[in-house]
Amino acid sequence: MGGSAGAGGSGGPDDVTGVLGALVTSSVTAPAPVPDGPPQGIGVSVPAADAGAKTQGTFPYAADLWAEGLLWAAVLRSPHPHARIVSIDTATAAAMPGVHAVVTHADVPGDAAHGRRVTDRPVFASDVVRHHGEPIAAVAADHPDTARLAAAAIAVEYEVLEPVTDPELAFSAEPLHPDGNLIRHIPLRFGDPEITGEVVVEGLYRIGRQDPAPIGAEAGLAVPRPDGGVEIYCASTDPHADRDLAAACFALEPERVKIVVTGVPGAMGDREDSGVQLPLGLLALRTGHPVKLAATREESFLSHAHRHPTLLRYRHHADAEGKLVKVEAQILMDAGAYADSSSDALAAAVAFACGPYVVPHAFVEGWAVRTNNPPSGHVRGEGAMQVCAAYEGQMDKLAARLGIDPAELRMRNIMATGDILPTGQTVTCPAPVAELLAAVRDFPLPALPKDDPEEEWLLPGGLEGAGEPGAVRRGVGYGVGMVHMLGAEGADEVSTATVKVSGSVATVICAAVETGQGFSTLARQIVQEVLGITDVYVAPVDTDQPPCGPAAHGRHTWVSGGAVERAARMVRTQLLQPLAAQFGMSTELLTIADGKITSYDGVLSTTVAEALDGKELWATAQCRPHPTEPLDETGQGDAFVGIAFCAVRAVVDVDVELGSVRVVEMAVAQDVGRVLNPAQAHARIEAGLTQGLGAALTENLRTSSGQVRRPDLGGYALPTSLDAPDIRIVKLVEERDVVAPFGAKAISAVPVVTSPAAIASAVRAATGRPVNRLPIRPQAAVATTGV
Repeated sequence: MGGSAGAGGSGGPDDVTGVLGALVTSSVTAPAPVPDGPPQGIGVSVPAADAGAKTQGTFPYAADLWAEGLLWAAVLRSPHPHARIVSIDTATAAAMPGVHAVVTHADVPGDAAHGRRVTDRPVFASDVVRHHGEPIAAVAADHPDTARLAAAAIAVEYEVLEPVTDPELAFSAEPLHPDGNLIRHIPLRFGDPEITGEVVVEGLYRIGRQDPAPIGAEAGLAVPRPDGGVEIYCASTDPHADRDLAAACFALEPERVKIVVTGVPGAMGDREDSGVQLPLGLLALRTGHPVKLAATREESFLSHAHRHPTLLRYRHHADAEGKLVKVEAQILMDAGAYADSSSDALAAAVAFACGPYVVPHAFVEGWAVRTNNPPSGHVRGEGAMQVCAAYEGQMDKLAARLGIDPAELRMRNIMATGDILPTGQTVTCPAPVAELLAAVRDFPLPALPKDDPEEEWLLPGGLEGAGEPGAVRRGVGYGVGMVHMLGAEGADEVSTATVKVSGSVATVICAAVETGQGFSTLARQIVQEVLGITDVYVAPVDTDQPPCGPAAHGRHTWVSGGAVERAARMVRTQLLQPLAAQFGMSTELLTIADGKITSYDGVLSTTVAEALDGKELWATAQCRPHPTEPLDETGQGDAFVGIAFCAVRAVVDVDVELGSVRVVEMAVAQDVGRVLNPAQAHARIEAGLTQGLGAALTENLRTSSGQVRRPDLGGYALPTSLDAPDIRIVKLVEERDVVAPFGAKAISAVPVVTSPAAIASAVRAATGRPVNRLPIRPQAAVATTGV
């Protein structure tokens, strides 16, 4: 924000906290009320609450925050993927003018290690560094350049060790961590292991390391409190988990650590990392000053979690008609140096290893292992995306072997409600997979480019590329995918929300973080729908509110939206009961719309403000889905609350001489349960398909012996608007899931899971090549036959 907080005051922590709190409240969560006139409530394309501020450039992200007496932080990171630390000398850095503090592992007063699910990751490396970019020390100084120079002046003597970068070698390598190299092994056993099919196809698939590449790099501001605690302003997606980790690290009671969520510039798992909050809090407590850290793009690439690189071996058995008989698979996930969410990703990969197909016999072995590669963790569709690319590759191979149309082969095996997953769990939610596949299969194909030198059409590689029209082949391919919603394997998915009504204004208090998925807009729509109130404000998120859990797997639409709905309905009952009693009718005979309360017969007509008569009504409610259970020793168990499905048909043009690929069109049909906001639903689907496009063609954080190569947006190739194809949302199936609030399903993840498989399938169709690696390399897209 550039200005100085506390102008005219003492400039101490009290002033800073108050001003920052006001900044976040006024700019992030108190948007202008929706104007009278346009439709409101569920099912309407209500504009995003923060759209105006973001388009005008006034939306405050964590990197924009400022405070009087601010110090700047910098983190020293390991240049080696694996090394023993012989010594750390901070004397030179600490003596530099303008440096206020230097902290290392020796200065961590509480728990020296942290982790969301497994406490195995050190705040600062002490004896050994296990990946390139691991934090060694942090500095606070009065200028960002001074902080960076001081961090560079810290003398660390390393004994460089040979890194373990091949996950297959991790089984026999020396332990990289006291907990060993194996994080989890899941053997899934379903059916008869001796049965075989008439036709057998095998495949080996490799999935690369996709980075979330957030539009804004990690940043935060820590402010010491008078009680010896600290407040941390950051783009957290799970503030209560961050608070608990920070409190354990700082040796403080949780109530003395407060996390305040600032604007989140996009999040797909990378915001779950605590690498910003912990050094910031330590430095603020050490110096007694507010401390700010704004990571460089290189630091962002090196520090946060990436998609798990995965090696998959498959063998599909089928009868002569193409009906699947048995699937055998081995899945090896590279977790990098620490466990993070690898256990969860592996469970999803193993459970969905056969895809949305009926498979009577399945035998899957899944492993997640530590290596000295960059850390892996939660990225949208983790586990499910990797196996989708593999099992859809197998379906293409099987179709080619049997001479059956690829879409028809899939249709012969498609899953429906009532079928059983290889985990033994019955699919009780709506599963209109056949309807989805039929919709994209039957959608008209895009026109072929005219064979006319006067007609400019976009060749693979672009208008100025080296391709020739005569070398271009068109391919059509399919992907059918699935993803679980909410947490899995016994995760407690509870969320809490409070709704208050005063006058003609409603306020929602819920610690569900808006990460771009549209929750704050949905919360407004829910209250508008239930209470008929136009002006709805969503309070800023901090850890003084009850916890709502992480913003992942579409869970806030389900559990936090469900909590908001329940609280709003409780307020509705409080509001209507006195009126209903006065007129001798039940509350069900009263309706609220546009701020007015009317009875079914028109006898009663009043405004919400008049009915309140100066009173404030409020209610707090929780939403907790039905429990799940961990997978057992044979991979069996009801591990998932719900499942969403998607079908994508991709059309590609491939220059079969150069191996360059252009995705012409992606047609998608998706199982959404119920559309709550059409504009947001379409936007989320288009964004997911584009992220999948990157995973299919360009995105791969490359490493050499564990060393990250080109950790910047020049070396990491994100798809641009020129790469984006025409996206056709062919069908949104609104078959409501009865156990979900509003019947809605998660939208964002399943297009990411499915689109890479569809693009790879289309490239196979165009080239005749197996295409068993993502992203697709040019040499894999060169046709096997002459042009």
